Amino acid sequence: MITIIAAVSDNYVLGKNNQLIWHLPEDLKRFKRITAGHSVIMGRKTFESLKGPLPKRRNIIVTRNKNYEVENCEVVNSLEEALKVTQADENPFILGGAQIYEQALDFADFMDLTWVHHHFDGDAFFPKFDKSIWKEVEREAHKKDEHNPYDYSFVRYKKNG
Repeated sequence: MITIIAAVSDNYVLGKNNQLIWHLPEDLKRFKRITAGHSVIMGRKTFESLKGPLPKRRNIIVTRNKNYEVENCEVVNSLEEALKVTQADENPFILGGAQIYEQALDFADFMDLTWVHHHFDGDAFFPKFDKSIWKEVEREAHKKDEHNPYDYSFVRYKKNG
């Protein structure tokens, strides 16, 4: 089972200048809880936007750069190679960025998306996906509060077939 996990604005923005635009503590808590103990696959730019390897996870970085090395991470040269090295994990997670998500739509079985109900100006976008292929199977709506400045929904999709 392969899962894409992302936070996406209503206009499909993922971020700007290699950074998230919003801060939703509840989304971060959920992300940590869901991905803990699993492999997380991400592109080099996504990894470099973090403060280092994600703890309690097997960090796999996809890059075309054959000389790229990061301590406490595994580096591979394609999404296919990343999926091959994570075969023992019953649920590896794909963390992005935009190009990796685009490729991952072909391989993933599920998507766990946090829809941030706001329109943002960004330069990285989640790929538009075919809703006849991806069926919504779970939704949990949340209103903004003193810690989370936007309304948001946790939505799980399952690929048909």
